[in-house]
Amino acid sequence: MQYMLLIYGEESKEPKYGTPEFDKYMGDYFAFTTKIGESGQMLAGEGLQDRTTATTVSVRNGKVETVDGPFAETKEQLGGFYLVEVKDLDEATALAAEIPTVKHGRVEVRPVMDYGNK
Repeated sequence: MQYMLLIYGEESKEPKYGTPEFDKYMGDYFAFTTKIGESGQMLAGEGLQDRTTATTVSVRNGKVETVDGPFAETKEQLGGFYLVEVKDLDEATALAAEIPTVKHGRVEVRPVMDYGNK
């Protein structure tokens, strides 16, 4: 079964770039990504650029509207994702608990819809 692991964090709580804490944080990410890649569980995954680079798109009355920044007005922002293939929700949540951001943020685990197109 496929699950999306959506990584949410509060940028002010993340280790600062250029510090030893940041280097360890990124090392932990590289180790986790390597582990699930080698196990065959990882189908895709990427970090996202800073939330200030986001553009939100909507269509109202036939007109396309764009707004700079993310739509949600929250402290925690979507920072990245992993798409994984695992046997069940328990395995997906166990992987989510290993993602480094979970120590200061959250990881949302969502099953991917199967429309029978396989």
